[in-house]
Amino acid sequence: MTSRGPLVGLLGRRNECRVLEDLLAGVRSGRSGVLVLRGEAGIGKTELLNYVFEHATGCRIVRAVGIQSEMELSYAGLHQLCAPLLDGINNLPEPQRDALCTAFGLRGGDAPDRFLVGLATLSLLAEAGGNQPLVCLIDDAQWLDRVSAQTLEFVARRLLAESVVLVFAVREPTAGEPVADLPGLPDLPDLPVTGLTESDSRTLLDSVVTGPLDHRVRSRIVAETRGNPLALLELPRGLAPVDLTDGFVRPDARPLSSQIEQGFLRRVRSLPAETQRLLFTAAAEPVGDVTLLRRAAERLGIVVDTAVEHAEASGLITFGTWVRFRHPLVRSAAYRAAGLDGRREVHGALADATDAQLDPDRRAWHLARATAGPDETVAAELERSADRAQARGGIAAAAAFLDRAAELTPDPARRGARALAAAQAKYQAGAFEAARGLADAAELGPLDEFGAAQSTLLRGQIMSASKSASAGLPLLLDAAKRLEPLDARRARETYRDAIYAALTAGRLPKGGVLAVAKAVLSAPRPAEPTRDDLLLTGLARVATEGYAAGTPMLLEALAAFRTDKVPTAEGLGWLPLACRLAHSTWDFESWSVLSAGLVDLARETGALSVLPSALLLRLSNRVFAGNLADADSLVVEATAIGEATGSRFFAHYGALVVEPWKGRESETQHAIEAITQDLLLRGEGKVVTATQWAAAVLYNGLGRYQEAYAAAKRGCENPQELGLYLQSMVELIEASARLGRPEHATETVQTIHDMAQASGTDWALGTSARVRALVSDGQAADALYREAIERLGNTEVRTELARVQLLYGEWLRRENRRADARAHLAAAHEMLSRIGAEAFAERARRELQATGAKVRKRTATTHDALTPQEAQIARLAGDGLTNPEIGAQLFISPHTVEWHLRKVFSKLGISSRKEIRTIQLEGEATSA
Repeated sequence: MTSRGPLVGLLGRRNECRVLEDLLAGVRSGRSGVLVLRGEAGIGKTELLNYVFEHATGCRIVRAVGIQSEMELSYAGLHQLCAPLLDGINNLPEPQRDALCTAFGLRGGDAPDRFLVGLATLSLLAEAGGNQPLVCLIDDAQWLDRVSAQTLEFVARRLLAESVVLVFAVREPTAGEPVADLPGLPDLPDLPVTGLTESDSRTLLDSVVTGPLDHRVRSRIVAETRGNPLALLELPRGLAPVDLTDGFVRPDARPLSSQIEQGFLRRVRSLPAETQRLLFTAAAEPVGDVTLLRRAAERLGIVVDTAVEHAEASGLITFGTWVRFRHPLVRSAAYRAAGLDGRREVHGALADATDAQLDPDRRAWHLARATAGPDETVAAELERSADRAQARGGIAAAAAFLDRAAELTPDPARRGARALAAAQAKYQAGAFEAARGLADAAELGPLDEFGAAQSTLLRGQIMSASKSASAGLPLLLDAAKRLEPLDARRARETYRDAIYAALTAGRLPKGGVLAVAKAVLSAPRPAEPTRDDLLLTGLARVATEGYAAGTPMLLEALAAFRTDKVPTAEGLGWLPLACRLAHSTWDFESWSVLSAGLVDLARETGALSVLPSALLLRLSNRVFAGNLADADSLVVEATAIGEATGSRFFAHYGALVVEPWKGRESETQHAIEAITQDLLLRGEGKVVTATQWAAAVLYNGLGRYQEAYAAAKRGCENPQELGLYLQSMVELIEASARLGRPEHATETVQTIHDMAQASGTDWALGTSARVRALVSDGQAADALYREAIERLGNTEVRTELARVQLLYGEWLRRENRRADARAHLAAAHEMLSRIGAEAFAERARRELQATGAKVRKRTATTHDALTPQEAQIARLAGDGLTNPEIGAQLFISPHTVEWHLRKVFSKLGISSRKEIRTIQLEGEATSA
């Protein structure tokens, strides 16, 4: 059968085209859209991207292509996509502008946080989309460098009210192909691109076969290609005429992509030798720079114009403004065809042709590929490239440069040091197994004592990050001991990380907080201890000698952190532990000041590795301050970061702290289950303490005291955790007293009283009076309740003050002092309602009714219709923040902020952001 002639349009892709047309219609009307086209090699993803390109009338279009050999060059793919839009970079907020410029190597500076780069990219695309609908097409996204893929995934999840569309094409492995660890853009809307129907496959096949085709051969080709358009177009080219007419086709068990690549490989090898070498060189040059390719080809002695003519005639490659292969499989086929020696030759020519001043990193990478054996000169070039990559925030690229540098280093000692540096970079990039392997390689070399200590520290960090705090703790402790005589500051910081891990891990059969504490106390003491030393030593003394022994030193250290300026590096490292210990010593002022300062510091510096923990420390503080509205806002921000990073833990932990106070059982239980089932957290002592404390608060609020007692009992199992362990004791005593079993809590009451005497703060002494009142009778109980109210009234711990008012009112009613009871119960009801502690407020309402008072249930208001994110945006706008400032804090674009504000205006019945300040949102009337 002869060909039916060339086809027009996309055959058999009506549904896919309809989806793409809907995306384009949406972006023209101001709606963002994201779509990932997934399918095997040759299935037609690129043609669908071309369809979008051809039909995106009225839109601005930018394109990028992932290239396998570019995967080690950080931000290469992102820069390719954003380069046409950089004329708008000066409109970005300064931190975002600086981050993006540094990432792209446009200026020097400190390494930017990758999520700040993501926010800058989101703002840049949104800015461009504000002028004209923007369509971004990214082909072969599985071969984007990892940080570009992560950034674009971040952007894709944050698009909402921008006129921006992102369409990715991702190659999925076919049966028989190895599954590579490549960026896959999970959790984004996708559209599987599958094979053509049998009828369409036959039509496409007939369009390219120019002679007779036996019907059995047609059926065999259609069956084996499974509707893959590229296979239908290319495989017949590899068949001899006799194969097309005699009904015999050789079976091939290899994956279809390999068969197609083999066909391209045969076509490459059929070209003249010089043309082949030109294709080899083009395959090794990822950018497609025609001028650079010509220079390299001339160095190889190729007659370029003749070779280009033959290459274009083959249909495998085109030379225009840029060099473009017909398909990525053509590139990989040409690169394979070159052989090892041929690849080294063309990489050497490309290195010679690359400007060492303008593009030193790509030149170094070509040199590395061209080098067969150890070469210190090339290794040193790679090391310098790693430094530049690290300065741009390209940790993965730095790791790749250092890894290859180590391989090429002839001196064993230097090779070990570079392997260790590569391992550290791999760890920072989250490639834990690769980091562990490089650490093994480093230790094969003659590391000095400091290098060996660093290697041990790195192994501890890897174990902590990849498995658990308890798994990494022994190595961290060993590393700290090794570092003592070599670097006192680094040793102290490692002890800090070890003891923080121990606090999280809880009770361990060996080691734990006690082991770290003993090591800290046995280390050499500085003549003039800093606040860091005081904090670490104070905690160590609490662990070894008891709460009273170390608490004065901790309070002294916390006062120093609170009153003196803390440098950035010290603050990011030490403030998380300081905040935790402020809670543990009942120093509410320090907890408030330091947690607020830590959040501000993490935001200002873009330290998003610290910011989530900072937000959780701060929102816990706001809960105890009785400001659940602010705590909800912080949960929204922590959730935004979690969504950006692909982690739901932050949202779950935020809910764990906030929801119990609201009496929301299903939400609290959901958070508890999510955290306890997290594989990375399973078995950690802090998880048990936090979840059981949350359950105890929930059930005490709901008046289900037996369940509260059981949960609090479990929350008290790990005294080393401090913090919520102390609060679990408070919940245990309340549940015991309400069950009529105060004797079960006698020992716990004494423990709290002794701790309170050591602390001496009003929060501590007020808490001591509260729990002693619960187990006392008559005048003694009355005096203790009054003392608790007075002392807690001197603090900002409004939630605890409201609960004491409730407990005192309940006690007064049982004593038949109804008038006195009504006064305190009314105060408790008003405070708890204002806070948003709904279950406790309901307890107070029921008690008030029992005294004969009439109390109306709180009714929902218009303000309740605001979602947590809308409420957060309204508060920030009311505080005077601009849309870009709000967007930067919540990881959304200014356009999305404006979209949310319009909804806020509608729900609140106002017409401008100026009126927000006059609106009293629910819960905002609490004292801060």
